[in-house]
Amino acid sequence: MALIILLLNKLIEAYIWVIVVWCLLSWFPNARGTQLGYWINRLVEPYMRWFYIIPPIGGISFAPVIGIFVLYMAQYGLVAIANMLI
Repeated sequence: MALIILLLNKLIEAYIWVIVVWCLLSWFPNARGTQLGYWINRLVEPYMRWFYIIPPIGGISFAPVIGIFVLYMAQYGLVAIANMLI
């Protein structure tokens, strides 16, 4: 059981990094139009749609920050469950 929780924890961590790369791609012109940008967008966009209800402030969207925060909370929850099982 601890192995499954460790694996989920690492998957969440990897997904957080994919979201960070997705955000960085927006800084470069046509970076999301590349093959890498296409696949990263397919991975991240369905999750980020949950947070698009948060309006951008001054043209800056804070949806990725909230999305990463939610994933960190899920990680802390997994660690808490793992500590209860040990």
